[in-house]
Amino acid sequence: MATTQTNSDKTQNMQQTVQTFSWPVRVYYEYTDSGGVVYHANYLNFMERARTEWLRALGFEQTDLKAQLHVIFVVHSMALQFKSPARFNDEIIVQSQLIKVGQGSIEFTHTITRAAKVLIVANVKLACVDSETFKPTMIPAMAKKAMQNVSVKNR
Repeated sequence: MATTQTNSDKTQNMQQTVQTFSWPVRVYYEYTDSGGVVYHANYLNFMERARTEWLRALGFEQTDLKAQLHVIFVVHSMALQFKSPARFNDEIIVQSQLIKVGQGSIEFTHTITRAAKVLIVANVKLACVDSETFKPTMIPAMAKKAMQNVSVKNR
């Protein structure tokens, strides 16, 4: 008998340490290209989901940050290294490690693996912006404090 896991169940069961957050992803056919490997842009989606779940695990919903504090996080820059492809039906892990917390930005290193083999390494910088004007702003104090507690640089 097949069982399914909801995102809520995944959040409850996720593997994480203080510094590294892991999010499991199953590669579905829709994520692959005609060669049967994950289309390169889908890795960005996987990393975005992992960051969203990381933020949720810290106690912050993006919808609440936008509605109540009027901030959102947007990708400022990224650098990716494609080392090996993921394929249909692979179980991969997206590891998100918060490297730096600035006044108005945060930086991550994401590592995507399959059975401990590194597939992708990405460095991503996110900017905190006002949700209406999209102008840079400071990270809200309560969110920043929570982030600093798990940041590699602040340990």
